[in-house]
Amino acid sequence: MKWILIAIAALVALAAAAYGGLVWMITRPLPPLERGPTISIAQGEIQAGIDRDYPEILQFNGLPFAAAPVGERRWREPMPPTGWDMVRDASQFGAECMQSRDGSGEFLSDLLNGLGLNPVQRHFATIALESGPPPMESEDCLFLYVRTANTGSDDLQPVMVWIHGGSHQAGAGSQEIYQANQLVENGVVLVTINYRLGPFGYLAHPALSASDPRGVSGNYGLLDQVAALEWVQDNIQAFGGDPENVTIFGESAGAQSVTEIMSTPLSEGLFHKAILQSGASTYNANGLTTAIEGRMTMHEAGVEFFDGLAAADASAEDLRAIPATDIVAHIPSKAHLGGYALPTVDGVVIPKLIGQAVGDGSIHNVPILAGYNADEATLFYPSMQVPTVLVPEFPEAYEDRLALIREIYGDADAERLIALYGLDDPETYQSGEMDMLGDDLFGVHMRHLAASNVAQGEPTYLYHFTRVTPSERQTIGAFHAAEIFFVFGSHSPLAGLTEEDEALTEALGMYWTNFAKTGDPNADGLPSWPAYDPESDVWMTFNPSIETKSAVRAEKLDIMERAMVLRIAEAVPQITPPSADPVEILGGQQVSANRLEP
Repeated sequence: MKWILIAIAALVALAAAAYGGLVWMITRPLPPLERGPTISIAQGEIQAGIDRDYPEILQFNGLPFAAAPVGERRWREPMPPTGWDMVRDASQFGAECMQSRDGSGEFLSDLLNGLGLNPVQRHFATIALESGPPPMESEDCLFLYVRTANTGSDDLQPVMVWIHGGSHQAGAGSQEIYQANQLVENGVVLVTINYRLGPFGYLAHPALSASDPRGVSGNYGLLDQVAALEWVQDNIQAFGGDPENVTIFGESAGAQSVTEIMSTPLSEGLFHKAILQSGASTYNANGLTTAIEGRMTMHEAGVEFFDGLAAADASAEDLRAIPATDIVAHIPSKAHLGGYALPTVDGVVIPKLIGQAVGDGSIHNVPILAGYNADEATLFYPSMQVPTVLVPEFPEAYEDRLALIREIYGDADAERLIALYGLDDPETYQSGEMDMLGDDLFGVHMRHLAASNVAQGEPTYLYHFTRVTPSERQTIGAFHAAEIFFVFGSHSPLAGLTEEDEALTEALGMYWTNFAKTGDPNADGLPSWPAYDPESDVWMTFNPSIETKSAVRAEKLDIMERAMVLRIAEAVPQITPPSADPVEILGGQQVSANRLEP
């Protein structure tokens, strides 16, 4: 018996040691990057960090692309960056932009639950997420990050500039999910950027407009993105990148940002291709001094945001004197204004509704690769509880919800949607609403943008990402942002990848970089991806098998597109000067004009 107890104690000790070793491996801080070569840019000399996994790849981190937007520069367009005299250490990340992190823990918990991790995986994932120190953040945050294996080469490589998501309220270009090497290994120079977020990035206010030489306010985050692209034009050749071959790409709010960049005249000539993953600002109807029915102007929303922080007649100087931490702490109390911390039609930075510009072809049309995921709303529906964002609120009662759907879409189209999404069963209608919300938030916008771009004569490629995490316990399907890990090759060791997943990761990296190089994702060894044609409506699907599919959710998207197009037409005269004909406004592309009819 004594020996049995000793053996058990030894086994327990070994298990404890193994557990402690795993925890140490997960939580230990990474060693600093080894110092690499020094290069010169207009601002001064910078010393690279050598990537830990691929020594041929250099990291240039925390590079300021604009002056710090602090003090008098808060809520102003970005100013050119200042230089430095000594060699700048580019092995360290810069600060993230100020943002509210309220609710982020609950979101991560929902994500872990939905992925269906087993108890051991979930335990170690939780330790990994909770062990690190909080990210450094500051108003002085206009940094970008360059990964390259091509410094010193005369053979310049295409440049891919990543714009992170986060509802325009959160995130950073330095986040680990984006700091990976797959794209760089495929022969591009990768740039990821920060931009001002939430009220710091998009707040408008009459006092701020009065203090601006152009008479407008808001859109600061968008102006930061444009400034980053200007920096790329001026400096990227020093990193081996080709300023004449720049692809902007992003996911969610990052993809919305791509359409915002495409819509501003200030970005002319700064990019040459675009990749949009689950996002387009087609139905953003915020106006600086005008509003659609039931909404505030952005000036009014700004005044309401400052209620409790500043006097109603506060000057721009007064607003800029408010401590940044007070502004962040104030955000949760104004959560209902989240839909106003977004870009705005101001007649200068954004001349007209983006949905209008998409429809009439007045955006910067370039080759596009775009798409969305099969289960986009699984992470949104529990908090939103609506099947469409065409109206701000839905009643709670089941029959009243169906009545509102009929009001929005008309009886015939509504009955088809109710049948197609299975909304006719009061016991299960919520799962149908969740599917419908994903198509409403993302699918209809991606296809509409693709059709418009084709009508303008630009090569366009459309995809549908349907790969579901392999766990039998998963509940979130091909969730919002799931494809990012495959594009960047930044999977967690806990992801449980299959061989098919590994092949899909390699394929997506190749498709994305091929497109950045030539405007065509195809290459030898990959399944052929046909250019999009609205008539044949062929998409590429990733499941993780790769194959083409016609008419992805076509009838559903057709109905939603008709409603979306008409809603934008109604919004145009309320936000921007009306055109002669609403159909002309939105149907510059023939396909949208056709889809106005059932």
